[in-house]
Amino acid sequence: MRKLAWFYVAYLVAVILFGAWVRIAGAGAGCGDHWPLCDGEVIPQAAGAKKVIEFTHRVTSGLCGFIALALVGWIWRKRGRGPALYCALAALFFLLVEGFIGAVLVKKQLVVNDASVSRAVVISIHLTNTLLLVATATASAWLLDARRVLAPSRIGFRLLGIALGALILTNITGAITALGDTLFPVPPTLGAGLFARIREDLTAGQHFLVQLRIVHPFVAGTTALFLFGVLAAVRRLYWAAGLVGVQVALGFLNILLAAPGWMQIVHLLVSQGIWILTVVAWLAAWPHRHDRP
Repeated sequence: MRKLAWFYVAYLVAVILFGAWVRIAGAGAGCGDHWPLCDGEVIPQAAGAKKVIEFTHRVTSGLCGFIALALVGWIWRKRGRGPALYCALAALFFLLVEGFIGAVLVKKQLVVNDASVSRAVVISIHLTNTLLLVATATASAWLLDARRVLAPSRIGFRLLGIALGALILTNITGAITALGDTLFPVPPTLGAGLFARIREDLTAGQHFLVQLRIVHPFVAGTTALFLFGVLAAVRRLYWAAGLVGVQVALGFLNILLAAPGWMQIVHLLVSQGIWILTVVAWLAAWPHRHDRP
């Protein structure tokens, strides 16, 4: 059962990465403004590259629902009511919300070259719901795992809770920055050219998505310093803290290379890993948690 639960978490991350590739490839409108059908068809007959990408993303996203239902049914049958079941049900709820938000993006045509404030707002809500989905799925898997060895810590629980909030804000600013990088790409620049580009981004005539590029590095840097200290000092998860350092390095490289698609995917993958590890550390630090799932 726990293997299925952890597989579900890994599969969710894979679908999230695929969703990022849909944006990078400009394939969000591959099925037109139809949802859940693709151009009004269950299985599209005329399939271009973008349609294949978008349709494949919808199929892989739909499979999440079947896995979620199987997990809920399995936990109900084997364990009955309890925190693990409630977390699995919460993950199913956030998955349904995820589908609804995806439908809004498609039906309102907030995809491809749309650079509106509405798209930025919906993407921020989408990203927050995605993180809650991964968090509740992770919680369900962790509660089913017998190898829970970390001791509770009241101060650690509070600090890690703050870190989770900071990570949500960091991911939101990152999603908006990634959208700006996709819609308003720039060539790689180094040295003085990089600073000149930053100054140009902040001029009054630039699009708001371009002006907001500078926000994410500062938010991410502050969050990384805080999270690094908490993981290393409170939980003594030095390897997890090291992953935060790797993410910071990837962030700098992302800026220097002008955010190519493959680097955005790698950056997102590591960010999901950090989110999952922080959720697990927070759950392990819960001072009033039950020992029985």
